[in-house]
Amino acid sequence: MVLIDGSRLIIESLARAGADVFVGYPITPANLLYRYAIMRFPAALSAPDEITTMQWLCGFSATGLLPVTATSFPGFALMLESINMAYMMELPVVVVLAQRLGPATGSATAGADGDLLLLRGTISGGHPLPVLAVNKLEDCWTLPPLALETAAMLRTPVVLLTSKEMVMTQFSFELEKLPEVKPVSRRGCFCDGQYEPYAPGDDLVPDFLPVGNSRYQVRLNASTHNWQGIIQHLSAEGLENTARLERKITLNLGRYTRYQLDEENGADTLIVAWGNAALAAQEALEMLRLRGEKVSLLLPNTLLPVPAEYPAIISRYRWVFVVEENLSGHFRFVLFGTQGRNGVVGVNSLGKMITPEEIVAKVMGKNG
Repeated sequence: MVLIDGSRLIIESLARAGADVFVGYPITPANLLYRYAIMRFPAALSAPDEITTMQWLCGFSATGLLPVTATSFPGFALMLESINMAYMMELPVVVVLAQRLGPATGSATAGADGDLLLLRGTISGGHPLPVLAVNKLEDCWTLPPLALETAAMLRTPVVLLTSKEMVMTQFSFELEKLPEVKPVSRRGCFCDGQYEPYAPGDDLVPDFLPVGNSRYQVRLNASTHNWQGIIQHLSAEGLENTARLERKITLNLGRYTRYQLDEENGADTLIVAWGNAALAAQEALEMLRLRGEKVSLLLPNTLLPVPAEYPAIISRYRWVFVVEENLSGHFRFVLFGTQGRNGVVGVNSLGKMITPEEIVAKVMGKNG
């Protein structure tokens, strides 16, 4: 048994999974991630700012390395253009995003689940970005390798979304419960003849060769381009290649879909919770069942794109309580849009953690 925070688990798991280099600029509440990475990664660099951070990550990725950074909203906002560059160039990068209360600089020492809608609109054109969410301490160990492998195999940036509470709070934890982490698979190329850096395979992802290899020319292009990486304007080939960027993320969604479902037979009520609120929702579930209430619980780890499993699960329930620590219900909006759905109720807060008792009160009052 040890006292440990989520930051140490995330960094150790990424290192064991084969992440090669960390580049970062310290920012609360991601400072422990930065500190541990500097000590643990095979190579680690301190950048002068977040724009430089993401540019360096792209450079490392182009050489065949798997790079990682950690930040919070103000730093992520500065990274947006370069994340779009990595998306268009199809460079694998992992960003650990520790959420804090906004807008702007907000409160660096208060948590919130406030960045989901930003992530939904990170890529210009509305293209989806894979986003995984940490819901419990064990996720800090099991999700980083999934984020790294998704980035490597789909040639894309991936965001691992966590919170101030998860990365800074000391938890009592039994380390022997953690499964072994093995190095993730890396995308390569067994070329026979000409190499086309953006020619897709059956999974719509191109093979990968690093820049500077001795056999083939590698073009990386952040503008609209064809399979050879040659800049295009509105040619059919260039536009088709751009559309492929979205299709490869959705086609392979099943490879990185993770969620926890605790279903009770005969239940007409479902609680959906992620991030900070997930632990409170689990405790609320136990309290409700002790009262004789039939309630199920869905804890989604894969937030974006929304897996088809979630609407299928939700459709089975008359009442759906979506619990999240933001004011307007970000995941509720992603799931149900502006019109919502009859029986859908938000359980929300601003600047404070939601308690299990608040969730119980909402569920118990559903017919009131």
